[in-house]
Amino acid sequence: MSYVKEAFDRVKLRDPDQPEFHQAVWEVLETLEPVFDKHPEYKDANILEMITEPERIITFRVPWVDDNGAIQVNRGMRVEFNSAIGPYKGGLRFHPSVNLGIIKFLGFEQILKNALTTRPIGGGKGGSDFNPKGKSDMEVMRFCQSFMTELYRHIGANIDVPAGDIGVGGREIGYMFGQYKRLTGKWEGVLTGKGYGWGGSLIRPEATGYGQVYFLREMLASKGESIEGKACAISGSGNVAQYCAEKIISYGGKVITMSDSGGYIFDSDGIDQSKLAWIMDLKNNRRGRIKEYVKEYPGAVYHEGKRPWGEKCDIALPSATQNEIEEKGANNLVKNGCMAISEGANMPTSPEAYAILSKAGVLFGPAKAANAGGVAVSSLEMSQNAAFDEWTSEKVDSKLDQIMTGIHKQCADAAEEYNQKGNLVVGANIAGFIKVAEAMLDQGVV
Repeated sequence: MSYVKEAFDRVKLRDPDQPEFHQAVWEVLETLEPVFDKHPEYKDANILEMITEPERIITFRVPWVDDNGAIQVNRGMRVEFNSAIGPYKGGLRFHPSVNLGIIKFLGFEQILKNALTTRPIGGGKGGSDFNPKGKSDMEVMRFCQSFMTELYRHIGANIDVPAGDIGVGGREIGYMFGQYKRLTGKWEGVLTGKGYGWGGSLIRPEATGYGQVYFLREMLASKGESIEGKACAISGSGNVAQYCAEKIISYGGKVITMSDSGGYIFDSDGIDQSKLAWIMDLKNNRRGRIKEYVKEYPGAVYHEGKRPWGEKCDIALPSATQNEIEEKGANNLVKNGCMAISEGANMPTSPEAYAILSKAGVLFGPAKAANAGGVAVSSLEMSQNAAFDEWTSEKVDSKLDQIMTGIHKQCADAAEEYNQKGNLVVGANIAGFIKVAEAMLDQGVV
């Protein structure tokens, strides 16, 4: 049995009830066999055992009082996964589905994603099974304050710097930052995604969606193609999807779908900038459902309970949640002539779906590379905070473009070096892993 398979079997034996974590680990490990052939020192140092076991896991009770005066109790957690190349960095997710396996999968992905940015940040993730949907601002504030009352003990500008994720936007970051400041008496860059007037960075809300498209642009350019004139199916209608759509439109692409948990809209005329502005208002201000789009724009069609992967498109941009492209969706995309996929969500393509897409030769930008724009700009926010400086949007966007272009090059170069030319999944895994592994070797058994 190979070293890689042995290491993976130990992961499953140790944590048998964490399928999402198993999936994330295996998707990386199965591509690393040639790395260990070339670098036996990694095996000698048991790097796989080290990198798949978090440095620290913190779980805690989060009690809070709702608007009716009833006491509610949620579970909070933070997985500080790997700090070999810098302080832990990764988002907080507030969603009923949150459990330790999901947080570990996200944290493990974050290690390699952060390494690819070339920024000095390690990997971590956290969150709670709290659901902010349907809660008043005061309920969200009380929850966030209680959550931070425990979390503050474990984070810091040079220790662990959380950010937002699903269910955690500017409102939640603000409440948590305020409580951290109240408890510690410190104003420091302990959270990213802050409001621009109090330490946040320009382009942070746009970063993941913009970066997803910058990576797509580089993928297409490697094949002599461009985004202009391409029909683009986008899933989601949150932060990532919105700014992905905005950037696609700016490059002359045609956005034909967006979605939420209820279903998706298809607009054959294309979602232009004015229609997108309406969606942004719907989602960001009115907190409505995407199905309302067809009332405003009756030429569009709403498909209840479905995902958009059955629509004919040139490019697919999954920007909602994990495993949203499954076998049926992948087969439909291939049948309908989809040429490229750039992942904006975390692990949105199931292994079975990826196998179908890969066999068909679809250009594929994996999440740990394609959606690294968010954490890249988060690290730029950390830099600005450390220097007590503010950068223009042009400067931040330029640096983001450079980082995403560099990530694509790292992935392409690593894939070619290990005889997998064009396979950006393999390239991303190898490039990120080697950077972290080298740092771990240098630092010894810690």
